[in-house]
Amino acid sequence: MYYFVYGLLYLISLLPLRVLYILSDAAYALIYYGIGYRRDVVMSNLTIAFPDKTDAEKKIIAKKFYHNFIDTFIETIKMISVSDAYILKRFTGNWEVLNNLLKTGKSCQILLGHTFNWEWGNVAIGLKINYNVMAVYMPITNKILDRIFLQLRTRGKTRMLSAHNMRNEIVPYKNTQYALGLAADQNPGNPRFAYWVNFFGKPAPFVTGPEKGSRVSNIPVVFCYIEKLRRGYYNAVLSVHEMNPQSLPEGVLTLRFVKYLENIIRMQPDMWLWTHKRWKHQWNEEYKKLWVDVEEPKVQA
Repeated sequence: MYYFVYGLLYLISLLPLRVLYILSDAAYALIYYGIGYRRDVVMSNLTIAFPDKTDAEKKIIAKKFYHNFIDTFIETIKMISVSDAYILKRFTGNWEVLNNLLKTGKSCQILLGHTFNWEWGNVAIGLKINYNVMAVYMPITNKILDRIFLQLRTRGKTRMLSAHNMRNEIVPYKNTQYALGLAADQNPGNPRFAYWVNFFGKPAPFVTGPEKGSRVSNIPVVFCYIEKLRRGYYNAVLSVHEMNPQSLPEGVLTLRFVKYLENIIRMQPDMWLWTHKRWKHQWNEEYKKLWVDVEEPKVQA
């Protein structure tokens, strides 16, 4: 079955991208208007994040988001048959930030959110920087798709570490200079083991792993976001945020990233993954010891 699915996707990937975008537009109409895939979740999230926007304004963001969401899947399929040069032409970045950091002799950690198209970005960064590049991923439940996506994500130099076994899989790279990419906007499985902050004015938990990992190794932390230049063209913007994480009080790095992420989302709200339930965990007073924001929890009466 794997070879059948992969072969079918390979044949689809041979179509010109302009033709694939026609398929993407058709899929958008089906998914948004027909199936309504997680549309209630998206609109609920947008209402929390942008309470001052009208329903019409939020629907515009939602529709653009679904276009980007489906385009990302189509563009990922395209990766099956295109060359590295093809991806590098369409995904640029200020890679010198990381290559200059490499000269300091230190490894680094790259924190980013789920902004499109991270799949192309995962390949581009592995081709353009001289670090050993690793990224943490959550295995896909469907074994066939998981195998295909893992194959695509490990082309070039990028190595993927399973979120379920990261501690063991990173061991061979511990004594090398590596750049570890982490999607730091993941929802923690257990809100009792998280950092809590106000995210768009509502308490939300964030995973502790990225901050704790950088503090233990005391490696520089780089913040990154992806901007969409036009359809099919992206640019990664990287900036060194902290050279000495151990010098910061616990929770400060996470708080800074969350505020950074908020600003990025406000700049291009249709580029973030609104289909996941960012605020599914409700604030509880028992989480007070996990609160790292400088402001008090903003809980609606």
